[in-house]
Amino acid sequence: MTDAPIIAKKGPFPVEVTEGKNYFWCACGRSKNQPFCDGSHKDTGITPVKYTATKTGKVFFCGCKQSAKAPLCDGSHNKI
Repeated sequence: MTDAPIIAKKGPFPVEVTEGKNYFWCACGRSKNQPFCDGSHKDTGITPVKYTATKTGKVFFCGCKQSAKAPLCDGSHNKI
């Protein structure tokens, strides 16, 4: 059984990323290290999403966990 993701924030998390570095986005919303995974998804059936930065700069990770473009924000938080 898969638990539903928890809304961590009704908006994006702006994060400075480094080109070539891997980031693991929390898809379950339970992590205390938002927007990144801290292992809190254990036993939820939800797994983190790997994101590899294509360039150095700011990206906006989804906070509501509803984005169709996960792990990045697509504005879905405006509909909840």
